[in-house]
Amino acid sequence: MKLSNPLELSPQDETKFKKLGISSFLELALLIPHSYEDYILHQELLPQKAQLIDATVESIYKAPNSIQITFFSHNLGYKVQGVLFRPKPYMLHQFKVGERDYYYGIIDCKQGHCSMSMPKKVTKIGQITPKYKTPLRTDVMLRLVEKYLTKENLLKEGLKEEMAEEVLRLHFPQEESLRSTQMSDKSLDTLKYIELYAYMRLLAGKRRYFKAKESAFNDYEPWSRTLPFTLTSEQLKAIEDIRSDLQKDVAAKRMVVGDVGSGKTMVILAAAYMMMPHRSILMAPTTILANQLFEEAQKFLPNIKVTLVTNKTKKEDLSRYDFIIGTHALLYRELPNAALVMVDEQHRFGTLQRNMLEKLVSSGEKRPHYLQFSATPIPRTQAMIESAHIDVSLITTTPFVKDIDSRVIHKSDFTQLLGHIKEEIEKNNQVLIVYPLVQQSEILEYQSIDEARGYWEKNFNNVYVTHGKDKEKEQVLLDFREQGDILISTTVVEVGISLPRLTTVVIVGAERLGLSTLHQLRGRVSRTGLKGYCYLYTNQEKSQRLDEFVNTVSGFDIANLDLKFRKSGDLLKGLVQSGSQFRWIDFAEDEEIVKRVKMDLNI
Repeated sequence: MKLSNPLELSPQDETKFKKLGISSFLELALLIPHSYEDYILHQELLPQKAQLIDATVESIYKAPNSIQITFFSHNLGYKVQGVLFRPKPYMLHQFKVGERDYYYGIIDCKQGHCSMSMPKKVTKIGQITPKYKTPLRTDVMLRLVEKYLTKENLLKEGLKEEMAEEVLRLHFPQEESLRSTQMSDKSLDTLKYIELYAYMRLLAGKRRYFKAKESAFNDYEPWSRTLPFTLTSEQLKAIEDIRSDLQKDVAAKRMVVGDVGSGKTMVILAAAYMMMPHRSILMAPTTILANQLFEEAQKFLPNIKVTLVTNKTKKEDLSRYDFIIGTHALLYRELPNAALVMVDEQHRFGTLQRNMLEKLVSSGEKRPHYLQFSATPIPRTQAMIESAHIDVSLITTTPFVKDIDSRVIHKSDFTQLLGHIKEEIEKNNQVLIVYPLVQQSEILEYQSIDEARGYWEKNFNNVYVTHGKDKEKEQVLLDFREQGDILISTTVVEVGISLPRLTTVVIVGAERLGLSTLHQLRGRVSRTGLKGYCYLYTNQEKSQRLDEFVNTVSGFDIANLDLKFRKSGDLLKGLVQSGSQFRWIDFAEDEEIVKRVKMDLNI
């Protein structure tokens, strides 16, 4: 691990920092003690707390499995019975009759009789010693903290004085701070702030700036006026963000996150239009999606030469085109120079594939502008954190409000559901039924596709079946779009394909899926303004998650709900240091802290 700034550590201490998995004094400050040993002599009994006594050993009695020691405690003014259970030989040497020393342990008094369990002899008195649970030995960790955790070092790392003092109090406590067993709100707030500040500073430090291959100064407004509809204010805001990016001589790196059906395709086309006369390349995860984007580009960018590259298209000279749209087949073609690279549904590609595309069209030190798009809404707090290393635009609204009824259903509702499916098919509408598994499972109490398909194929016509491992799935989806009534599938249809006649989705075992996946599946219906229905089938009698989902429409609100019901770390795997969860920050609750950190880091 490379240290984030020169900390001027000795080689031995650098090894200790690596062992702790940290690279800054801020991260050292976050490794707070799990408990404290109070070696200050008190004149009164501290209930349920370990304390120090100044005592003379009056007698020692050895029983088979224990040793009993009678102390006279000078600071308390009465006798205390010490008990050592299963004593090791070395323990005996600590106690000699007639000797006066300091001993430490928890004293329990009942009916005038006081006992101290497992007393230990102490030499270091008059101070409070923090105890740490880290890969380092306690004494080694203590020395490291005493050496490096200073106000001066924390201020050098950009922490405000007040926060530095607060976190230092946790490592070097005063007597009064031990009176409460609860951490104060101020301490908790400070730890959250430091955790986020250290992480976002690290992210910001990883961001690299390159010279752009080309800048572009086209105005999108003449193009937007030719559209048969009006763009939403959030689409326009994202397009404005991109316009400003493309005008700079620094290569853009932006993530555009839109809700399902928010119209990000138009933002992609606007970017290609503004980049003219320079070339743009767009990579999509599936042939169907690439095809849809190609068709939209031909329709709405009639004056731009557009081509489609898939593993089925012939190899040709791509330098004749202004806008090249394709699948990962692009990575294996001779690509001409391009000034803008876009990746749709970027989370469906590996980092390696995304980087490969960028490198294929880079020249020397200069890079293309890079835009990535996603229809998986993320919590607003995550977007704010991501902005430390990539610019982020959110499209939270949709061009029209979909009319979709969402309901949680059970076995008793099956007859009613069948009636609804028949009605929709009679109206020439389509139905999607999503099953949790392809094959039978002994663990799961729901039918699989293999078990259920016979029923639907026997009772209905034009039933199509596909799943993730089906090599023909793209063809099945295309055939279903044209002539199907019912599609039986796993969550493979979650992203991308446009099914204009699809009005109903039934999700079997809905409680097993993340809320974001449920939202993506619901987003497949009612794409053209038809009345839509989303049925969540569950064997659970009650599910708060599903009840809240049914009443939530916005994908960004769903992402926050997902945070509420899952640990932040599960959702933000890409955001978490070395795979561990954030310890203090709660992404559902701490938006204000994220804002403060962003402001203080000028991000």
